[in-house]
Amino acid sequence: MSISINLLRNLKKEGLIHIVIWAIFLFLFFLQVYFNTGNFPFTFLNFLIVGILVFYVNYLYLVPKFLLNKKKYYYLISVISLIVIGVVLIEFVLPKPALTHLTELEDYKRPNFRIFRFGLPILFNLILVVIGTAIKMYSEWDKNIQLQKEIESQKSSAELHFLKNQLSPHFLFNSLNSIYSLTSKKSNDAPEAVITLSELMRYMLYQADNDFVKLSDELDYIQNYLKLQRLRIARNQDVTLNIRGSILQQKIRPLLLISFIENAFKYGTDFKGNTFVCIEINVNGNNLDFKSINLIGNRKQDPENSGIGLQNTKERLQLLYPNQHKLEIKEVSNQFIVHLDLNLTV
Repeated sequence: MSISINLLRNLKKEGLIHIVIWAIFLFLFFLQVYFNTGNFPFTFLNFLIVGILVFYVNYLYLVPKFLLNKKKYYYLISVISLIVIGVVLIEFVLPKPALTHLTELEDYKRPNFRIFRFGLPILFNLILVVIGTAIKMYSEWDKNIQLQKEIESQKSSAELHFLKNQLSPHFLFNSLNSIYSLTSKKSNDAPEAVITLSELMRYMLYQADNDFVKLSDELDYIQNYLKLQRLRIARNQDVTLNIRGSILQQKIRPLLLISFIENAFKYGTDFKGNTFVCIEINVNGNNLDFKSINLIGNRKQDPENSGIGLQNTKERLQLLYPNQHKLEIKEVSNQFIVHLDLNLTV
């Protein structure tokens, strides 16, 4: 729908540009001739009328119907026919104003039927055809570029919407598992976990649908998530979050980092129940340096395919921050490390 509206606006804009250009051209042309001769150049009206007709028949019909559809032979034949018809109109059909008002033309005699008699109208119409074709081809090229950008933008928006919808159930599923773990143990922390989850869900419902959120709000969200995880984990002394730097008015795409953190908790507990998760976030102006380190626990982790969350975030980074991020995922000494260097410049 938005593509059709944009095309309609472009057509209206294009029509207005044509009117303005022709008005300026005719005004300056007639004005210049009037200043030079003291008369309006009525003798050129036939040229102008036929020329405008030839221009728009070629511009609006021949180029779109034949040339843009790769029918070059038909286009060539049509253009030749159009120019011939234009010459016939000028020479034999349209009335010719009297020229007796110019004394130097009183003894003017029209040339005999010879080929050079048609040279000027042929050249004039040919020039208009070439100009019209060039303008139309450029206009279509520019229109196709804009259309492609619009399609890519809508495609990216649709993909992001799908990825975000995919992320929310995934997050909710993991969080409910955490609360279920607390309730099954009859932990006194279960009510606080429910309140914390409600804060997380409020953020996801009312802020995460925006294109950008304040970095401070996103970091508060991450802190609440770690609070929920600490309530769930019995041995949480090795669960740390360090945030450093000046956090002012920077903005970030919502829910961009949470998948890395979820993944760290998912795999960061060994067979003895020990959990090691270290999250470090350093903010320097519009640069964000994120590092997540977790113990490789009970389940073996694959850096290339470690679940729906990581793949989701990789795709979002490619769509939202092309050429503005560097992501490194690796395993070192039984530790899974995610390092993201992100330029937050909008």
